[in-house]
Amino acid sequence: MYCLLDIEHTVYLFLYRFTIRFDNKNQIRNDKGDQFMITMRDVHKRYDNGSIALNGINIHIDKGEFVYIVGPSGAGKSTFVKLMYREVKPTSGQLTIDNVDVYGMKEKEVPYLRRKIGVIFQDFKLLPKLSVYENVAFALEVIEESPRHIRNRVMEVLDLVGLKNKARSMPYELSGGEQQRVTIARAIVNNPKIVIADEPVTALDVIVQHQVLSTLKRLKEELNLTIILITHDMGVIADMADKV
Repeated sequence: MYCLLDIEHTVYLFLYRFTIRFDNKNQIRNDKGDQFMITMRDVHKRYDNGSIALNGINIHIDKGEFVYIVGPSGAGKSTFVKLMYREVKPTSGQLTIDNVDVYGMKEKEVPYLRRKIGVIFQDFKLLPKLSVYENVAFALEVIEESPRHIRNRVMEVLDLVGLKNKARSMPYELSGGEQQRVTIARAIVNNPKIVIADEPVTALDVIVQHQVLSTLKRLKEELNLTIILITHDMGVIADMADKV
């Protein structure tokens, strides 16, 4: 399942299981009667310089969906991501995540929203002087989890991404695909409900792209994650759509 953000900032949704809708209705539940994980209603974003990033976006995403956002530079993909974890606010409209009005919340509540969202970056953003284990553990240390929980949880997620034997390795000792799997482990270590993968395979060769995307798909099924994958590459979408 995926959607396109085109250069004119309009969302088009291609439906596979009829659980995402593109409309102007105030629907808050899917066909099964469940609440959506993410709902955008008539969301607009105009920056102070007059640039229009998003223009009237309506989107509903189910829990456990794997959604693609595709578009060229300037289409609004980055703004879409920033809205999700409230780095920016919309000019108008409503965004609800896990039944919480993101823009009605107080500033002190924003960190708790962000704990529900894991982010996978294109350029990995690993701390070069920390080991694989320490990079993943850092995400739990900053929220003051207990050392025992950190130790157990980090090894658990490294095992999930196939890197348990690399726990003591440094980032420079890893291949690009392995580094990206470390970022996946870091993104899921805090048990988020949503994972945003921002151009996660752009810098990787084709074979490694398949491995990383297959890992994401498997984790979606095993952990019931809602995954939003941002990309400009329609080839990535065509490949995964054949498997969904």
